[in-house]
Amino acid sequence: MPAEENLLDRLMNEYGDDILRVCCLYLKDYHLAEDAVQETFIRAMRSYGGFEHRSKEKTWLTRIAVNCCKNILRNRWYRTGMDELDENLSVQGNDPVEQLIEQEGISQGILRLDPEEREIILLYYYQELRMKEIASIIGTSENAAGQRLSRARKKLRRILEGEV
Repeated sequence: MPAEENLLDRLMNEYGDDILRVCCLYLKDYHLAEDAVQETFIRAMRSYGGFEHRSKEKTWLTRIAVNCCKNILRNRWYRTGMDELDENLSVQGNDPVEQLIEQEGISQGILRLDPEEREIILLYYYQELRMKEIASIIGTSENAAGQRLSRARKKLRRILEGEV
């Protein structure tokens, strides 16, 4: 058990903030993001023995986090309560990560992107992953990932310029 606790501590200290940031931007809700981060690390600990180190730990954890976020978005409760959550999000502002996101100006535009577009922007700019790592996370070729990033950038530019 001590070895597992050390591993969990190391993973959380090294990647916890990055994973929380991705989950916050993906889910648009700090509390749901905290749940997703917790589930990410639970899943990571359960499957760490099968991690083959063909990718970086950060890439592997990000993939798990994205899957956790997608599961939350698929959850029926989330879909039916989305309008209420959006209202709560605009009223709240005390969460430190939420305040950081608000300061980044561009975040509102990112939040208006479709989930797939948001995902690729987050992985590339916020997680600073290489295209090869992103392709592995989203399950596509590097070329397709590059095209998806290009389309997402163009749409984000149109959103920020007020065209969308």
